[in-house]
Amino acid sequence: MTKSIRFLIICALAVFIAGPAAPQAWGKVTLRIAYENHPGEPIDTLAKKWAELALEKSKGELVLELYPSSQLGSKRDCLEMATMGSNVVMLSDSGTLGDYSPDLGALAGPYLVDSWEEMEKILASPWMLEQKENLRKKGLYLITMNWTYGIRQLVARKPIVGPADLAGLKIRVPASRIQVAAMEALGGVPTPMPLAEAYTALSQGVIDGAENPVSVIYGQKLYEGAKYMSMIDYIYMPIGWAGGTVFFDAIPPDLLKILDETAEEVAGLSRGLVLQQDSDMVEKMKSEGVEVIQPDLPAFRKLAPAAYLKVPELSPGIYEKLREIAAQ
Repeated sequence: MTKSIRFLIICALAVFIAGPAAPQAWGKVTLRIAYENHPGEPIDTLAKKWAELALEKSKGELVLELYPSSQLGSKRDCLEMATMGSNVVMLSDSGTLGDYSPDLGALAGPYLVDSWEEMEKILASPWMLEQKENLRKKGLYLITMNWTYGIRQLVARKPIVGPADLAGLKIRVPASRIQVAAMEALGGVPTPMPLAEAYTALSQGVIDGAENPVSVIYGQKLYEGAKYMSMIDYIYMPIGWAGGTVFFDAIPPDLLKILDETAEEVAGLSRGLVLQQDSDMVEKMKSEGVEVIQPDLPAFRKLAPAAYLKVPELSPGIYEKLREIAAQ
């Protein structure tokens, strides 16, 4: 089955399951909340809290059905379903959303910020409001971009201390232009694939390593096929939830307000949970034979600006502009 046929089948099923995008009488509103992460990972825990809050504050009128572990398909499958009117809401990183608003992809670039506080300044800036409006014009409603996904690290079959150690190694990255460019700039061979395929690819030696926040590396058991984890701290990754404007423009305003507010409430809880679980999971991986490496961060950082130049869709000077916002 070709990818195009598979996608058309997914979309047809989505519309069949979801029903009409804009019914005349809403009553209870149901949203399918899709994400790649497995049950028990921080994102799953936070999604459950979001569903509880939304149900409680809407007095049962706003139901969030959770679909972890890529049950509804890849990020791009789900976002395309959303733009066609399905009631799917997908956990979306800025790299993926960069396909719809190119400059937003820069948030997934390497060494853009040095702390979560700097990232918060960017997310609260007028620049971010422009990106949200750009997404709306492309058919996507961004509920929030303020959830903390984590700081992206690297697991590999060999120790990675500096950029030279990455030479020739195939590293799984998401299928986003900026993250492909980032891995190229840092010295590796980027190998885009869905997260759901990374474990098997590592186990079979198809790839030599993978990058992701600690909680994802642990939750997806990527360390079982790659026993060296380098704390390269190369992307402070905020994450958001996006659905289709066709569906969201028809939701009663009071329920949309509750959805937005509860998403932001959980965003405030996300960083503490993610950082605490990251620390716990590092220790668990150590106990299972993983060697944790503190690499040569200055050597990696100086290569970062080149990644932004490799993505022609990004506005000239975007790296410098966002660094300036972060420093304010």
